[in-house]
Amino acid sequence: MASDAPTPAPPRERILAVASQLFYAQGIRAVGIDTIIDRSGVAKASFYKHFPSKNDLVAEVLTQLGIAWRQWLADAVDRLSDDPGMRPLAVFDALSERLNSSGFRGCIFINSIVELADRDHAGHAVANDHKQQVTAYLERLLVDAQIRPAGDLASQLMMLIDGAIVTALRTGSAAASSSAKEIARMLIERRPAKRRRDA
Repeated sequence: MASDAPTPAPPRERILAVASQLFYAQGIRAVGIDTIIDRSGVAKASFYKHFPSKNDLVAEVLTQLGIAWRQWLADAVDRLSDDPGMRPLAVFDALSERLNSSGFRGCIFINSIVELADRDHAGHAVANDHKQQVTAYLERLLVDAQIRPAGDLASQLMMLIDGAIVTALRTGSAAASSSAKEIARMLIERRPAKRRRDA
């Protein structure tokens, strides 16, 4: 008779899942490899087969979380607005959902950049790359909304997003996303005249 027990995930996936949860909840430096091995139920040799060092694990965790976060953001913006002109502001509505989610503990990429302040650390580089890719996505939204030049404004919106996340963590309130949205609206509304001059 076949067993109905679910097939356990492969060791690498279990390691990544456990490390992602622990790094976000407790911080990267506070979580040791032995804890991850114990929680994921893999042999030490199996762990080091997949991740020769903790730095390798940190970089891969942040890479995977970055892919998932950016996909979540794009899907949420598409769901919240089908008007290209409104999608740059819909980013902040999506952010509000994130800030209101259970277990919110800030942004793991900001947290990682602070913890791993050495720019040569692989985790720092991955977290920074994630922020750059989100900024590039914001720039595409602005271009699609016919708001140009978009590059510097995308960077400003990224600063508002990061600021809202940190403020929400500091205050325990998700209202920061609404404030950030209003500032973003003011920044965007200053652009039409410049856009006409550039046309």
